[in-house]
Amino acid sequence: MKFDYHTHHERCGHAVGSVKEYIEAAIAQGLDIIGISDHTPFFAIAEDRPSLTGSMAKSEFPAYIREVLELKKDYEEKIEVLLGIEADFLPEHLDLYRSVIASYPFDYVIGSVHEFAGIGIYDSEYWEGLTAARKLEVKNLFYDYIAQSAKCGLYDILGHVDSLNRYFYGYPELRTEAADVTLKAIAASDVVIEINSSDNNWVPDGYFLERALHYGVKVTFGSDAHQPERVGEHFSAIGSHLYEIGYREWAIFRKRERLMVPISR
Repeated sequence: MKFDYHTHHERCGHAVGSVKEYIEAAIAQGLDIIGISDHTPFFAIAEDRPSLTGSMAKSEFPAYIREVLELKKDYEEKIEVLLGIEADFLPEHLDLYRSVIASYPFDYVIGSVHEFAGIGIYDSEYWEGLTAARKLEVKNLFYDYIAQSAKCGLYDILGHVDSLNRYFYGYPELRTEAADVTLKAIAASDVVIEINSSDNNWVPDGYFLERALHYGVKVTFGSDAHQPERVGEHFSAIGSHLYEIGYREWAIFRKRERLMVPISR
């Protein structure tokens, strides 16, 4: 079975292509399942679109739901289309997001940390000015946010865990016991982590995945595609990598229910 649970489209402001184009790309790639999972609006802010590059407008959210559900029916003979969403982990607004998400028939919800303790995950310049001790402290803070997101019970999948590998130079070499603490929290919360193949830079890395397997953390796959042609990118290679580490199955979702399926060699 070939699937991709993490894709975006033009509504979020920093991806290109329509939902239909991502579905067509998934069919061309031979996928059995395509999950559409664009960014939630910032529901807690009064403006309809507070960020032109970070979320869809609140007014677009119902249209997004309708479109995906309609396309699910239109394509049911060709591919399984799933309604997903990627929701930021915002601890102070969890109840609001929980109530909104519960109002719609999502097949799965991805929870991602894009900002933590006032630090943006794409802010590489911030990282460059830190002392070695502060860098380790920042890594521990990030892991703490990931652990909190696992424990909150809102998400089925944790998105691009350890994404700072991509943006903070030297981040992977900073070993910390906080990684194991976080992985224990993820396992205890029975939430799945995705292997994210965006930008040809997979996260989490092999070291983190080996520790994840040790603690019994379940995994799934998401390309995080922001262009239709990147749907399903590296699926087979990541499956092979997971198999080599010792994983034998990964997770798929429908109607917020998880099913484990075999990883092919």
